[in-house]
Amino acid sequence: MTGVRPLFPVAGRPRDEVLERMRTLRSRDARWKDGRTFSLVYYAGEDVTSLLKDAYTMFFSENALNPMAFPSLKKLEAEVVAMTADLLGGDAEVAGNMTSGGSESLLMAVKTARDLARAERPEVTNPEMVLPVTAHPALEKAAHYFGVTPVRIPVGPDCRADVAAARAAVSDRTVLMVGSAPAYPHGVIDPIRELAGIALERGVLFHVDACLGGFLLPFLRRLGHPVPDFDFSVPGVTSISADVHKYGFAAKGASVILYRTATIRRHQFFTFTEWPGGLYGSPTMTGTRPGGAIAAAWAVINHLGEEGYLSLARTIMETTRTLVAGIEKVPGLRLVARPDMSVIAFTSDSFDVYRLADAMDARGWHLDRQQRPPCLHLMVTPAHAPVADEFLKDLREAALAVAGTEEEDGVQGLAAMYGALGSLPDRGLVRDVIIGILEDWTRPEPDTSSEAGARPTEGDASEKA
Repeated sequence: MTGVRPLFPVAGRPRDEVLERMRTLRSRDARWKDGRTFSLVYYAGEDVTSLLKDAYTMFFSENALNPMAFPSLKKLEAEVVAMTADLLGGDAEVAGNMTSGGSESLLMAVKTARDLARAERPEVTNPEMVLPVTAHPALEKAAHYFGVTPVRIPVGPDCRADVAAARAAVSDRTVLMVGSAPAYPHGVIDPIRELAGIALERGVLFHVDACLGGFLLPFLRRLGHPVPDFDFSVPGVTSISADVHKYGFAAKGASVILYRTATIRRHQFFTFTEWPGGLYGSPTMTGTRPGGAIAAAWAVINHLGEEGYLSLARTIMETTRTLVAGIEKVPGLRLVARPDMSVIAFTSDSFDVYRLADAMDARGWHLDRQQRPPCLHLMVTPAHAPVADEFLKDLREAALAVAGTEEEDGVQGLAAMYGALGSLPDRGLVRDVIIGILEDWTRPEPDTSSEAGARPTEGDASEKA
């Protein structure tokens, strides 16, 4: 074994040394500011980033756990929730909270539906949730955590939820139905009006996962793009999640979960009255809630306003159109679905798209790999506008190279892994592989750098010497 395993430092290091070490590690990360990656980061430019940093650090130490201690955060959160509700067709009756991200918002929607059913339909002891196969996995996580059985419905050739299948899936045990606006894999909006209509008929809550589209679709509609109905203007929609840290361009993590009425939201809350430490009440999953994320969300919404968001939306969709048109011109490539907004999924019927992703990795581009069907995924932001033509040039060259190469046994890289895992009929084995990867993420690597304060591991050759 070479190097040392990081242990708790004996002595502190100088500030500059600590920061330099962090900069060195960060230099290996994805180049998101240059538009070289197509997920995870939503970048609106240095002006917005500078504002976010200032707003976040202004409330860096504050904790929204106790609004009585920090009434400023209470006001800022209430205004972010109200502004988001206004954007999504809500009236004064809509109530909500900020969360740490889309996953927490979806967890809250499922928990609320389960607890409301417990209160009003106690005969439902095995609650179910109807959701399309394209719905975000955080809903599956919520089902797992809260004891709700997911009933998955198929999507049609256009990748939108099958309405007839949804109607057939609803039972006396159903406590929630879900639709996406849009679904992350393919960028298409489920038929929200039809699905919510079924929920309304059956007296079931209906959640719209607009974590991705909540802060973009309303502005696309104002720009004249055909956006299907998806918000509180649709009868039957009882809750919506929208991430401010996605196309709202706020700092992570900031999302909003909204309910049509405060009566529904009451079932989101957790209270405990018997703790010696005092009366305890928590609106969302987390206890400590970073004030910086709330403050930065409030700041960016007020800084950009409708005019700023319209300008960003225009750039995003112009770039999306450029990329869609360019991808369709690359021999061997085709769209999986015609996107409703700025998310693109494409595949190939003539060569392995995972090998294409490996080839693009080698050129410095990071594309997400998806399955069922195997395809590649782009999530477009303003950062991609200056590099769209360069990306399309590299994509065309890489596709032609992959198509012209005989695929050999022993293909290396992520293409081999995705191809192998995708073909395994035993999904339990695939889950085991994923668990192994998750375990590796928190396993420290041997560090070969000479760092003050680190100690050699027991039995290290250098220690014995």
